[in-house]
Amino acid sequence: MLPWFVSFTMRFKKCASMRNMAIDMGNTRIKVGLFSGQKMLKVMVDLNKNDLHGVVTDEGIDKIIASSVVSDLPDFEKETGLDNILKLTPELEVPVKNVYRTPTTLGMDRLAGVIGAFHLYKGSNCLVIDTGTTITYDFLDNQGSYHGGGIAPGIELRFKSLAEHTHKLPLLKGTWDTAPLIGNDTEGSIRSGVLNGVLSEIEGIIRRYKLKFSNLKVIICGGNASYFESRVKVPVIVAPHLVLIGLNSILMYHAQNK
Repeated sequence: MLPWFVSFTMRFKKCASMRNMAIDMGNTRIKVGLFSGQKMLKVMVDLNKNDLHGVVTDEGIDKIIASSVVSDLPDFEKETGLDNILKLTPELEVPVKNVYRTPTTLGMDRLAGVIGAFHLYKGSNCLVIDTGTTITYDFLDNQGSYHGGGIAPGIELRFKSLAEHTHKLPLLKGTWDTAPLIGNDTEGSIRSGVLNGVLSEIEGIIRRYKLKFSNLKVIICGGNASYFESRVKVPVIVAPHLVLIGLNSILMYHAQNK
């Protein structure tokens, strides 16, 4: 029988070269990250479930982890033909302490994003802002405990809400590049209200967290992260694929410790 430290070293080296696939099924699309150990190799977006089996075969994938906010993961296994998937659920052991009061109602993408921040900035207070269909704010303290945060409508939801819940306001699409302070027509006024409102919301929440927590890392991720990178007027770190990094970190945690 090998000494424990030799066995651990061998397992660590094997994990470092594993080819992993992280699958994030969000509200509007499937996003996949391919990794060699902890190193991200490739990100694929807008895949459908039928594509995934081919990716596993073509890329020589060893381990798979998946999270979903919209579908049941056991059904997902049947639909894709994939098996032995590590499923991120409220019951799965993860490398942070989850003190959220209702963990079974917590979106797993939120938890994965926080774990991505823990992997990148362990020992720091972290505020993770995920900008997709919704905008979520999640706080991880410098001891590795996840506390919760906030949920707000994303940019698209705000545009849709105005169009669907008023009689005359139009639905604006593809009009994010300009956000006048003073809208001089109806479309400009909608852009001003939605886009400037979101920016002010994000900046205000960041400032409130910074007043309360020292050494705070603010990480923006999600589908709209690049939009905010040059517009938010407070220091932030942009990590568009933080959720995938977090999922892979969970996978590596289980491979190394289980």
